[in-house]
Amino acid sequence: MFLFSWISVVTGSVSYDSKAILINGKRRILLSGSIHYPRSTPEMWPGLIQKAKVGGLDVIQTYVFWNGHEPSPGKFYFEGRYDLVQFIKLVQKAGLYVHLRIGPFVCAEWNFGGFPVWLKFVPGIVFRQDNEPFKAAMRAFTEKIVNMMKAENLFEPQGGPIILSQIENEYELMEYDIGKIGKDYANWAAQMAVGLNTYVPWVMCKQEDAPDPIINTCNGFYCENFYPNKNYKPKMWTEAWSGWLLEFGGPFPYRPVEDLAFAVAKFIQNSGTFVNYYMYHGGTNFGRTSGRFVATSYDYDSPIDEYGLAREPKWSHLRDLHKAIKLCEPALLYANPTVTSLGQNQEAHVFEPGSGTCAAFLANYDADYSVTVNFRNMQYDLPPWSVSILPDCKNVNFNTAKVSTPGYQAQMVPVNGWKFYWQSYTEACASVGDKKSYAADGLKEQLSSTWDNTDYLWYMTDITIDSNEGFLKNGQLPSLTVESAGHAIDVYINGQLSGTAYGRLSTPNAVFSDKVNLKAGTSQIALLSSAVGLQNVGTHFEQWNIGILGPVTLEGLNSGTWDMSKWKWSYKIGVGGEDLNLYTAKGSSAVNWVDGSGLAINKPLTWYKAIFDAPDGNEPLALDMNTMGKGEIWINGNSIGRHWPGVKGVGNCNKCSYAGLFNETKCLNGCGQPSQRWYHLPRSWLLPKWNTLVIFEQWGGDPRGISLVKRI
Repeated sequence: MFLFSWISVVTGSVSYDSKAILINGKRRILLSGSIHYPRSTPEMWPGLIQKAKVGGLDVIQTYVFWNGHEPSPGKFYFEGRYDLVQFIKLVQKAGLYVHLRIGPFVCAEWNFGGFPVWLKFVPGIVFRQDNEPFKAAMRAFTEKIVNMMKAENLFEPQGGPIILSQIENEYELMEYDIGKIGKDYANWAAQMAVGLNTYVPWVMCKQEDAPDPIINTCNGFYCENFYPNKNYKPKMWTEAWSGWLLEFGGPFPYRPVEDLAFAVAKFIQNSGTFVNYYMYHGGTNFGRTSGRFVATSYDYDSPIDEYGLAREPKWSHLRDLHKAIKLCEPALLYANPTVTSLGQNQEAHVFEPGSGTCAAFLANYDADYSVTVNFRNMQYDLPPWSVSILPDCKNVNFNTAKVSTPGYQAQMVPVNGWKFYWQSYTEACASVGDKKSYAADGLKEQLSSTWDNTDYLWYMTDITIDSNEGFLKNGQLPSLTVESAGHAIDVYINGQLSGTAYGRLSTPNAVFSDKVNLKAGTSQIALLSSAVGLQNVGTHFEQWNIGILGPVTLEGLNSGTWDMSKWKWSYKIGVGGEDLNLYTAKGSSAVNWVDGSGLAINKPLTWYKAIFDAPDGNEPLALDMNTMGKGEIWINGNSIGRHWPGVKGVGNCNKCSYAGLFNETKCLNGCGQPSQRWYHLPRSWLLPKWNTLVIFEQWGGDPRGISLVKRI
């Protein structure tokens, strides 16, 4: 009874009714866009926020990234790209509101779904269910964020910009999987959040049974047929997917703006009053923050691209859509639509609250044919798969399929006269007995050793080949098979790279199986297991494994097949250059670099270094890594992220029409090309002179082909 009363009588400055969110007692149509503060730099934030405002948005939505803020238990970080308070204050300064999605599970194609890896190792913990260790940790972090916002007076009743908060994230599928223990947890999470007394509404997205007073909301490509679980809650779309994620091994997905605008218009004409674009600016997964097999670029085909530039015609077309919707606001907020048929696949949605106010949406759901419809004694031409918006029920202000802004494909242009002068250092393959190595029986799960402080774990063993082995005489080399829970394997035999294997987002397990060149006597096998981000979604994903778990077998010996899985193995965490901090100015002096004719070309386990001055101008910059394989990039000690141009995009890149239902595989570019060729180099990370660029190349590449480019 208390919860229902809260809905009915709340007098705070942010509330809701069946139609909309109310701010200071006034219903609002709210147009929102996701901009994740760690996926851009603080220097970019004001420009991104301003573009969002000029683009017609009212609200900036962001997740809160627990693993960025509490990298170790009780040790908090809110600086640089993680300065959440500063980001929110910049949004407020621009005159916009904030929807703060505390989660703290975020998914977001972010490493470990936003959870810190140390959380996995709390005794007795089970993620996202009615489990006391998890609930204690989740409550502590949620309270930390809420109290921080209160201390800075950032909730709207305090005079701040935060009008909405979110607890949990897309939980209903997991709840369905695990049953009552999930439902109990969802109810607990809701009660915990409301009990923090933020005096702004809380939402739970994709949570059909969200308990009062929580508002359940929709995420998806289309949400016009969604309705909240109670008729006194507003219809909200917290994630209107503007594109899709780029994965290593996939081509670039894009969503035509005509379809995105069509989806939004359909949602509004069906009584929706809150729409958030996920993403409005996608940004970059700097460092090692991307989820499993998610690329360093998180561009998402957003209205504002990864580099902070308006993507045309998407940005302008949506801006014009927003203007048309706002012209309809007085009618939309105070009337329910009257729906009439205009043809077999055509409808009119009319909002007419009286006093001469009227707005109409004329929809053509046919994906193939334009039609002319009669509406109130006038004729209107409707292109396929489109909605025309008439803010006065007479004159068309906007049609979702008629794009007036010319399209422009941003170009990556080499900086004139620019050339890097490279030095290289090749580290040795790890071997049994190396410093910092340790031995254990059997094959170890990778994360339990690394705690995700590195992508890499070496698995090493020595084998003795008898001189009487038949393959030494007949040339029929034995086959080594290595099965891994993910994500990539490099196989070294006696210090030489013998082959690689890797998974993909849909099939993360990696299997290496090939002939190996062994010699009589003792041979060394070293397997370099590398993670490509951690799982970010799934039931009990904290229990999922990575690394080489076997079996590891050697077939084709006189005695048959050897199963080496339970042998004693040696392990070494990370690669040598990481231990030496070669990516820092101080660390790079720890080794002898070579250049000129001694420069390593196409050699694995090689580090490259170049010193350069910042180019003139203010255009966004990137590195063209087309001639490299796989590894990581640093500039002045800051990690740009993983590079992996050695993996190509696999998919169906046929011509794509905007009309017809969209999904993440419908519109693709770049099949057969590197999934990601260009890597964002933030200008704010550059010094005027003497910048240190360091690249770790895991597979082998040619740094002479790397170029500095500007995005124009």
